[in-house]
Amino acid sequence: MLIDLANFTPGLSLVGGLIIGAAASVLVLFNGRIAGISGIFGGLLGLPRKDMAWRLTFLAGLVGAPVIVSLFGKPAIADIQASWGEILAAGFLVGLGTRYASGCTSGHGVCGISRGSIRSLVATLTFMVAGFLTVFVQRNLIGG
Repeated sequence: MLIDLANFTPGLSLVGGLIIGAAASVLVLFNGRIAGISGIFGGLLGLPRKDMAWRLTFLAGLVGAPVIVSLFGKPAIADIQASWGEILAAGFLVGLGTRYASGCTSGHGVCGISRGSIRSLVATLTFMVAGFLTVFVQRNLIGG
């Protein structure tokens, strides 16, 4: 997939980035927590369940924000050309990777790097290189 410049929305992208940064800042300043989505979601699934209210509120914001944005303009429609098996396998591998990396791109990439964490920098670079290699293999060796 290439960037679709006809539907590129730099304004919405900028607003989205500012909202992500603000949400991460508010969460760390007022709750002392890092906005790592895998950890937030994992805290809802694990036992004992802790801090349910803020976790549910944060996840409701993630789900609700696109709904609110769609009220003000054309909603983004994703054209996913993968089978359910591929989607489930990809989800499993991403989940496994976040456990091995002790966090996800939001926790490491947004929050960890901004705090100057070398571990987060290494994790984010690893995520990016793995993504680049996956796209290269998929497009050039497998043929997708």
